[in-house]
Amino acid sequence: MKKFWALGLAAAMIFSLTACGNTGGNAGNLPVETPAEGGDAGVPAESMPAEAESGNRNGSYEECVLTFSWWGGDSRHEATMAAIDAFEAKYPGITVKETYGSWSGWEDSMAAMFAAGTTPDVNQINWSWITSYSPDGNVFMDLNRVSDILDLTQFDRKYLDMCTVAGKLQAVPVSMTGKIFYWDKTTFDEAGIDTPDTLAELMTAGETFQNELGEDYYPLVLSEYDRMILMVYYLESVYGKNWVEDGALNYTLKEIQAGLEFIRSLEDAHVIPSVATVAEDGAESLERNPKWAEGKYAGIFEWDSSAGKFSDALAEGREFVVGEELADMGDYRGGFSKVSSGFAISEGTAHPKEAAMLVQFLLNEEEGTAIMASERGIPLSKAAFDNCNAQGLLNETVVEANGKILAYVSYELDPKFEDAALKDAGGVYYDVMAGLSSGNYDSEKAAEVLGDGITKVLGEDSRY
Repeated sequence: MKKFWALGLAAAMIFSLTACGNTGGNAGNLPVETPAEGGDAGVPAESMPAEAESGNRNGSYEECVLTFSWWGGDSRHEATMAAIDAFEAKYPGITVKETYGSWSGWEDSMAAMFAAGTTPDVNQINWSWITSYSPDGNVFMDLNRVSDILDLTQFDRKYLDMCTVAGKLQAVPVSMTGKIFYWDKTTFDEAGIDTPDTLAELMTAGETFQNELGEDYYPLVLSEYDRMILMVYYLESVYGKNWVEDGALNYTLKEIQAGLEFIRSLEDAHVIPSVATVAEDGAESLERNPKWAEGKYAGIFEWDSSAGKFSDALAEGREFVVGEELADMGDYRGGFSKVSSGFAISEGTAHPKEAAMLVQFLLNEEEGTAIMASERGIPLSKAAFDNCNAQGLLNETVVEANGKILAYVSYELDPKFEDAALKDAGGVYYDVMAGLSSGNYDSEKAAEVLGDGITKVLGEDSRY
């Protein structure tokens, strides 16, 4: 199989301008190379082998090069590339050039391409990218245009509606996700305690880890963004209201300050390491941190669809388990779920039909869905779920986590919550949580900076 790590997203965009076959559009007016006589690059669709059309909901297709970008962990990369190989074998003449990597810095690179109009043909996108980068539908294509190829009837209308902006279905949602606790049970066993089911037990575990295992051991590790989501989870549990309502921040500065003090209390109780401590570990991401692999960081608060990369990163012999929602944080069921990711086709693609065939293969067809399984979460496609479930292909840990999340969480996520100005490294969330952890901000100042940053993104008329 052709496997390569992308050297840069921009370089891969050359392929998105490659014209299809001998009849498709020619993006950017690039010259189309005419094959020598006897070559197969320009074979008319009607002369293609019958097997090339098998499984295609709309008959024949043209030879072309498609570009496809996504992010994730190693297991997602391997599954996606295997699925691409199967797609290329099923549809001779379509070549897929892939660009992929970890999340770090990914959105910045994609945002530059969205602005420049050099986006790959098919893209894994965050749900929030639709409103952030294509609010008028000029970046992502309306997938209703290719519904004769891409079977949208496999998806519940309410999930398709979540991805419909400016009257256009701009992505197909792959799965729903939320954050839940995962534990390295081996470390808790070494500390002589059970994995925590309540906030009270988690707070007690901090002292136990410190006394029984040492200063380097913590029952939980949180990135700056994890801290933000957990803080909102806590506030929703206490106050019983959405973080953002009707486009406006729904919490007062005093309430936000209380949430920040909760996060600081986790550090004070040795439940989580400081932001500086995690930074000093020198790891690109939490799952690549040796302290996670070794069990010194014994818990994470993570998307259910990310379970695989954290489980795979643990040293051999360590037991990875799904935790519980912490119902004792308040009188309400805090937390939220969201569209974990979607597949979108670029508005400027020269070959929308073939791009739709790739998405159809990955999300709905038996062969593709069996390879992808639950690498991007529990499939929302009815055909994919039924196929994977019947074959026992779904990751049991992800199934368990997803079921717990969707049965518990009660609040809605505003798409702007994930705006790059807030959630990216160097964004408002990172500034506030790092400043609070280091002592550069007290909770009152941190609440003010956070509130101001959020209202800047939402609009000044949304001020708390």
